[in-house]
Amino acid sequence: MIYFCPTPIGNLKDITKRTLEVLESVDIIAAEDTRITLKLLNSYGIKKKLISYHKFNEKEQSKYIIDLSEDKDIAIVTDAGLPGISDPGEVLARELIKENIDFTVLPGPNAALTALVLSGLSSEHFMFYGFLDSKSSHRKKQLESLKEFPYTMIFYEAPHRLKQTLFDIYEVLGDRKISISREITKMYEQTLRNTTKYFYENFDEIKLKGEFVIVIDGYEKEEVEIDIEELLKEKLESGMKKSQAVKEISKEYDIPKNEVYKISLEV
Repeated sequence: MIYFCPTPIGNLKDITKRTLEVLESVDIIAAEDTRITLKLLNSYGIKKKLISYHKFNEKEQSKYIIDLSEDKDIAIVTDAGLPGISDPGEVLARELIKENIDFTVLPGPNAALTALVLSGLSSEHFMFYGFLDSKSSHRKKQLESLKEFPYTMIFYEAPHRLKQTLFDIYEVLGDRKISISREITKMYEQTLRNTTKYFYENFDEIKLKGEFVIVIDGYEKEEVEIDIEELLKEKLESGMKKSQAVKEISKEYDIPKNEVYKISLEV
């Protein structure tokens, strides 16, 4: 069996009992960075054979892992969080499905969902985007495509790109609620909640240490008050027939025709 095992995103105590049992039972552990995984294993007294599986060797290592899985149990881990979520794992999952090979995914720590709840923004509907492009021009295009997305959005960002990313967010998305979390589950965990404009003007309040999760409020369409009676009067004064005026206003402003018609009876 191949197990996709989530690892702590900061605090080592967040590892699940089931994940520890799997790590103790498998023959091999495929790790994003064997040095980081070794520290985790040592803290729980687990000794296993480690092989590397990272974004630069995913394709070839996926085939190698599939070959090994014929007679070995293998655990897939990344440096932090769930394999396949902004980390290596997606390629292997696709290959396993393609080859009709069974695998299982264990639940566990996730920075995006933790930051979402910490934000206090709507969690009824949301989108996890992951990392935006590292180039500002490409990043702005991505943000432009999300400008009218109506639900909460979650992004990951590295400390050295945070300033320009927040500036691009304000420039493209405008002023809206935002939450910025860093060092989640660690000793110096911090979540700052305010608006995109505030952090554009007060960026120095953010300590640039650790990995960041940005949570942004979705787009809210401005409610425009429509005076149907006034619109009808204007069209009738221009010589338009009442039935035609009702039809045009209904279509133009996406208002039910019977609603416009009722008001027209009073004009």
